[in-house]
Amino acid sequence: MLGIACDPLQHTSMYERGSDDSEDSDGEGGLGNVSRVIIRPPGQSGKAKRGHLCFDAAFETGNLGKAELVGEFEYDLFLRPDTCNPRFRFWFNFTVDNVKQDQRVLFNIVNISKSRNLFASGLTPLVKSSSRPKWQRLPKRQVFFYRSAMHQGHYVLSFAFIFDKEEDVYQFCLAWPYSYSRLQSYLNVIDARQGADKRFTRCVLIKSLQNRNVDLLTIDHVTHKQRSTNRLDRSFIRVIVILCRSHSSEAPASHVCQGLIEFLVGNHPIAGVLRDNFVFKIVPMVNPDGVFLGNNRCNLMGQDMNRNWHIGSEFTQPELHAVKGMLKELDNSDVLSIVDPLLISPYFFQTYQIDFVIDLHANSSMHGCFIYGNTYEDVYRYERHLVFPRLFASNAPDYVADHTMFNADERKAGSIRRFSCERLSDTVNAYTLEVSMAGHYLKDGKTISLYNEDGYYRVGRNLARTLLQYYRFINILPMPIVTEVRGKRRGRNRHAHHSRSRSKTRYEVKPRPKTPRCHAPIAYTNLSICYDSGGGGNSSDEGGFSPTRPLAPGSSCFSGYRNYRRAATAGSCMNPAHDQYSPFALAMKTGSDPGGGVPGGHGGGRSKKSAAQVTIEVPLPVNVPPKPYLSIIDLNQLTRGSLKLKSNSFDATDRR
Repeated sequence: MLGIACDPLQHTSMYERGSDDSEDSDGEGGLGNVSRVIIRPPGQSGKAKRGHLCFDAAFETGNLGKAELVGEFEYDLFLRPDTCNPRFRFWFNFTVDNVKQDQRVLFNIVNISKSRNLFASGLTPLVKSSSRPKWQRLPKRQVFFYRSAMHQGHYVLSFAFIFDKEEDVYQFCLAWPYSYSRLQSYLNVIDARQGADKRFTRCVLIKSLQNRNVDLLTIDHVTHKQRSTNRLDRSFIRVIVILCRSHSSEAPASHVCQGLIEFLVGNHPIAGVLRDNFVFKIVPMVNPDGVFLGNNRCNLMGQDMNRNWHIGSEFTQPELHAVKGMLKELDNSDVLSIVDPLLISPYFFQTYQIDFVIDLHANSSMHGCFIYGNTYEDVYRYERHLVFPRLFASNAPDYVADHTMFNADERKAGSIRRFSCERLSDTVNAYTLEVSMAGHYLKDGKTISLYNEDGYYRVGRNLARTLLQYYRFINILPMPIVTEVRGKRRGRNRHAHHSRSRSKTRYEVKPRPKTPRCHAPIAYTNLSICYDSGGGGNSSDEGGFSPTRPLAPGSSCFSGYRNYRRAATAGSCMNPAHDQYSPFALAMKTGSDPGGGVPGGHGGGRSKKSAAQVTIEVPLPVNVPPKPYLSIIDLNQLTRGSLKLKSNSFDATDRR
């Protein structure tokens, strides 16, 4: 049976109020939220009349702690803080009914804890009613965010509104809500819609403290044939982990996650390529209790879910403990399969490698979408880490490169981004994808385009397209041939009606004119630095081993590390004939004297001699560092036209 999400406008309260609770009670019956509280003017009692507003927030994702009438038509509203944590007060979601037609009101939310926000830059509350169920933003001219002297200098969010229908129930919210019930209903629908070809599997990873499901979606069409466990053969399955809704108030992140899921399980050719080559592990709601209770940031215990990944226990944060267990088992699957395949489940018999850990969040203080990444001591790993954000910026028109940040801040040590960097293998790229609760600037830099649900879905689709482009860029997936792409486009429209007078040359792709380009926000030049010692045995691998991580007690020395040591001949650096950087090799290529034409290495004015007349003196063996394993990429060249050129250059290098 498909789950049905409860509509708060129907006032089907999920909390049963006790018989000893009064009408104005905000105690345990509503977990601190107001429940059908009627605000009467001073000196009036008895039955409520039209215009005596009735506030309610005792429903899923609801948040409103108290309402007071401070004027003829002005109300002060107090947000309920997170359970067991009074620091966070920002999310609000409540309903108002028993209104009078053409009644004007002014709502003041007086205890917002976050003063740095977008209320002064386009972010306005949302409203809908029972007769108009589509969410709409309040006009900017009706919303004010200021420091109020009447409220002890605190920041106050005020918005004016006119109720136009007496029978309607009005709901006000900070952002498009995405409840736990809605997620369960959506997963039930797409699960029942699957045909014979199962495009994803759904399981319960763990139960929350209030016995709610933490679902895990596995989108996978990779053929699980017998594979070798030798990492040097690159015979492993790549895994992409997506996490969402660690912070309960960041509902736009759930819309981004839903857009990604719909794209991956759909019929788009890009989705088919991704399913056939990679395994997606998606946890769409890490903090279901906080989402259900209407908290701003914390779970039931009052703990920030994205600051406790390094210390989260199975008793206080079972969701984090279960996700960490899944990540570690996937990360160490090669070690487990080598030790004893008979003692582990067939699920981990395959050899897996986690390539991405992407945590989806919503941001209330900046516009657009952007990425937070990590910094590494290994320059090669760091530059590989910068590729994906640069590609995402080219695919998403709402991407703001100025907000992109890469750091190793100790205050964020408990986030999943920092945890994956320090505790998982060096092949893992961990990012935090942020999307604004308000909108993004257009190309003119002045006009703000506000997000809606479709805009958030588009961000999820752009994420999937960027993953495909990334794997093509690093030569994991082949680049499509231009003639095949033209053929597909021509075949897709072959049944459409075209006038015979049109020229057949309309399918020809004209070269793109050269236009001046602005400097990329992240610019790097080709470096000729090698950090591997020529004769030692401590050279770093392709991904590097920085930063250094302590081994867990009782763990194997191979746990959590990938060792891609490349076999090199012992005398390659000692034999000048085989060293491409030696003076002897340069002389053979150019046909000139290694010394420069004259003794001492100075060219002078002597005439050039032929290669046969030059006496080549073989210098003493020089210990020259080997060529770097990973090419340093100029990110300014990451354009559409340069992808094929860059891949061809990589192929030419491999042939040499």
